[in-house]
Amino acid sequence: MPIAILGPTASGKSALAVAVARRVGGTVVNGDPYQAVAGLAIGTGQPDAAERGGVPHAGYGELPLSTRPNPTLFGAWVRERLSACREAVLVTGSGLYLRGIWNQLSDLPAVPPLLVARVRRWGTVLGIPALHRYLAAVDPARAAVLHPNDRARVQRALALHLATGRAPSAFLSGPDTGVPEGWRVLVVSPGRERQRERVAARVAAQVRAGWPQEALDLVTAGHAADLAALRPLGYATWLAGGDPADAQALIVQETQAYAKRQATWFRNQLPGVPAWDPDAEPMETAMQRLGL
Repeated sequence: MPIAILGPTASGKSALAVAVARRVGGTVVNGDPYQAVAGLAIGTGQPDAAERGGVPHAGYGELPLSTRPNPTLFGAWVRERLSACREAVLVTGSGLYLRGIWNQLSDLPAVPPLLVARVRRWGTVLGIPALHRYLAAVDPARAAVLHPNDRARVQRALALHLATGRAPSAFLSGPDTGVPEGWRVLVVSPGRERQRERVAARVAAQVRAGWPQEALDLVTAGHAADLAALRPLGYATWLAGGDPADAQALIVQETQAYAKRQATWFRNQLPGVPAWDPDAEPMETAMQRLGL
């Protein structure tokens, strides 16, 4: 029976997944598309050897930097790893990619290239925040989970709306979006202020581990175009230069906002799934809520 440990970034879900996998004699399987890419170990928080604690892990750093995230294809890729693992423990913070892993995404209709190009020109002329406001007017649900500066996703959503006349969120989930039969699921959910503190501490640790240099090394190795296409959180900020303290503060702010959107998604989309606060409850409580 597969287990899913869900939650926002820096919530402590990876540590819980390791503990759960150790208890059931299983394997931690990554469900985050960016942690699946090689070369982004520090900035995406791929668990190192100490964090893995001797527990088998699958799906981390296995895809090339030329990968372009796609929820449907990535979902199929993760399902292959889940099926190959005994007592798999899935861990992810992405609601959209979780839908892909659970095979709950509808096929997206084709958008004419000329329409895509038109929306991109709008983004250049008007700015992405303006397009985000337009998206919020036609599809509040989709706009709520996208950052106002998420150029690619905002433009893609608007192009889909213009091509179909429908809200983009209507295409993002199939008729059944509940927890699939046979899964045990737990959402790791720290208190709001503690979650913000956790994000700040994690970013500080990533900086100490060499995140700025990791970003520069990737550009030196010829991967600037790959980073621009992938848009992993924080890398563009380091590459923009400027005062390192200011860059770190900006990344903390952006990551806190992202974590808030993640938490909101899990709370709204999986309302019946049990939650666990790692700062207020012992780990044994999490095990009990998973039936372990």
